[in-house]
Amino acid sequence: MKENGIRGYSWTLKGFILIWVMSMLVSGCNFPVLAPEGTEIEGAVPLETVDGEVPPELTQDVNPEESEIVEETVMPEETKVSGTGVLESQVQRELDPQVSDIDLADVVAGNNAFAIDFYRQASQEDGNLFFSPYSLSIALAMTYAGARGETEQQMAQALHFDLPQETLHQAFNALDLDLSSRASDVEDMADAQAFQLNIANALWGQSGYPFLGSFVDQLALNYGAGLRLVDFAQAAEEARLEINQWVEDQTQGKIKDLIPEGIPLEMTRLVLTNAIYFKADWQFPFMKEATSEQPFYLLDGEQTQVEMMAQSDPKPLPYLAGDGFQALEFPYVGDEVAMLLLVPDAGQFVEFEKSFDSERLDEIVGQLKEERVSLYMPKFSFTKEITANDVLDALGMKDAFQPGTADFSGMDGARDLFIQYVLHKAFVAVDEKGTEAAAATAVIVGKTAIMEPDVRLVIDRPFIFLIRDKVNGSILFVGRYEGVK
Repeated sequence: MKENGIRGYSWTLKGFILIWVMSMLVSGCNFPVLAPEGTEIEGAVPLETVDGEVPPELTQDVNPEESEIVEETVMPEETKVSGTGVLESQVQRELDPQVSDIDLADVVAGNNAFAIDFYRQASQEDGNLFFSPYSLSIALAMTYAGARGETEQQMAQALHFDLPQETLHQAFNALDLDLSSRASDVEDMADAQAFQLNIANALWGQSGYPFLGSFVDQLALNYGAGLRLVDFAQAAEEARLEINQWVEDQTQGKIKDLIPEGIPLEMTRLVLTNAIYFKADWQFPFMKEATSEQPFYLLDGEQTQVEMMAQSDPKPLPYLAGDGFQALEFPYVGDEVAMLLLVPDAGQFVEFEKSFDSERLDEIVGQLKEERVSLYMPKFSFTKEITANDVLDALGMKDAFQPGTADFSGMDGARDLFIQYVLHKAFVAVDEKGTEAAAATAVIVGKTAIMEPDVRLVIDRPFIFLIRDKVNGSILFVGRYEGVK
């Protein structure tokens, strides 16, 4: 009988990824770029007021020097401010982007490489780990749309964005629409709630700030993200609560308080958010009555007890018994998304993790072969919060966080915006029925997740797990479970 293992899996990580990217733009200059109707200011354009009232910051005088900036940064005719406080672009989302298979595969490969790079950096901290690389990639891609110069080059290298800007965003749109279609692929099943994968994007901008119409239109066209106007300067707490509520709603209440109290938002000009929610039943569910308390061995050798789910009736599953580890791919209903389990042999977890990279993952996935497997794995749930600034900086994305050095002139035509925080929060719950996962990332830019079996896999020690899409190979979530003392 072969040892416990996890069959390698192609770059398809399925789960929930909830990413909230807050791009906080801090400004050191006045922002008299838009003028209320009836105000005659050279270079300014009329602003439709919210509820008939003109924001007080837009009634101040504008000097001639600032009016030159206004002419370069005003919203074009394609955009308008609605009475509901939403800056709407007349550019509709492209629902049938013409993207080649090569470009789509390039984006998936790049996102997966970033997923493993991020894991290697974030895993240096002890404890359980869970995040949604897909959510992070989407949120940062929206931010990248406004990056220029060295900042753009560093972000491209760190995030593995190898395509030209225009092609990249079109490919992200195609990938996002493809993943969002997974639920409809299994909607004919008896249980309509057996599979859910929801992905949403939104922008939150300072009312009256001169965002470039080309930037707003790019995000509307390829990410379906409308710009919601808030007042960070005068009502930061209200803005924080509004953004957090949106994230909570999009993640079915699993991600709360993405932006915690105490985060300074008064100088924020833009928050880019992505939320991903995943909930799916196993294709081969565990029987609840078979779950029992069993030993689990921690990294330090100490033994603890966990609720161990048991599936003694072997199932045909993709499996690999590798050198010092086992790999198994366990599918969700519809067989388009699966959890990839990587279980190092006892005493080999640290060594395996150090050598774990995107190339090795590809090798493992490519070597998976169907075996009859009897699976025993822990039942668990936890939430993980990550402030990703240091991780991204270590990956080479340095200038974006430096006031005076960062170049996000593609957002407003100036060079006084920088990323203050990249906040990410993810939740995962694995039980007999299936998996529920959600994640959010915030990039705050400031102005200056009966037969004798051939294999019996008992996961009674720390392991790595990924939720991936089996159709296009995208990794949606990545995690590490070390157990709890």
